Amino acid sequence: MTRWLRPALAALAFCLGGSAWAGIPTFCERSKEISAADQDRVLRFAGVVKKELERSGSRVALVSRAGLDLSRFGLLYSHAAIALKDNPAGPWAVRQLYYACDESRPRLFDQGIAGFALGAEAPTNGHMSLVFLPDEDAAPLERAALDKPLALSLLSGQYSANAYAFGTRYQNCNQWVAELLAGAWGHLDTAAAPREQAQAWLRSQGYAAGPVKVPSHAMMFAGQFVPLVHVDDHPIDDVYALALQVSVPASLEAFVQRRSPGAQRVQMCHDTERIVVRRGWEPLGAECRAMPGDEVIALAPWGV
Repeated sequence: MTRWLRPALAALAFCLGGSAWAGIPTFCERSKEISAADQDRVLRFAGVVKKELERSGSRVALVSRAGLDLSRFGLLYSHAAIALKDNPAGPWAVRQLYYACDESRPRLFDQGIAGFALGAEAPTNGHMSLVFLPDEDAAPLERAALDKPLALSLLSGQYSANAYAFGTRYQNCNQWVAELLAGAWGHLDTAAAPREQAQAWLRSQGYAAGPVKVPSHAMMFAGQFVPLVHVDDHPIDDVYALALQVSVPASLEAFVQRRSPGAQRVQMCHDTERIVVRRGWEPLGAECRAMPGDEVIALAPWGV
């Protein structure tokens, strides 16, 4: 595989679910082991995230993680899910879609916050975003996320990391969350074509997926060689324009903020020396730089 093609294939995988698989080129090889120091740092970061969830007074949160490096697409967060205070798998466990490599199919999976944080590609730095909704929107979202028949009715049988947001051939992790929001707030009839209904409701509410700008036609072409990336579900005009309508965490957060002006956001990031906590909608950049008003938590060297 040529040197330029390898990173292109990786970057085209906008969403690789919640699994710990991100190998190249199959995306189903085990990720390399991280050091004890890196694991300790990420676990301390996860502890801060869980503390924010607990102090929120909420019972549900839209949670997004920076997993794969999507900077060439102008994106920070890659993977969204729903955190539930009363998740049967444990307090504030995350309910999400992931790709089960051993079964070659998407699955729904509950995972603790620590495991969710450890799914990031680079353990030396990480970002997490939490969005808390007003009670009138939070309560139906909690019910929908815990309603297994509804959640499963919105699960596609085929996975694509860059699935078209308004098609039913494939689905990615963020698209399942988008359709779950529709299931919570759109009063769907799950007995008949629930995914089509969910997408129709999202369109009617002005949901905008992406567009994700692909940097070059060469990268778009490279996607044909990645098993979990497809373009055959996208409108041909979008493919030619290098602008794909793909559900990403930024799409979900923008939709929630517009629908629920009272929604509150908490972002957290870490590097090797500190954790930064920012409350509010001002973006927390990839560099993890604190601004006035941010909370900064020092990370002591591992073992100290």
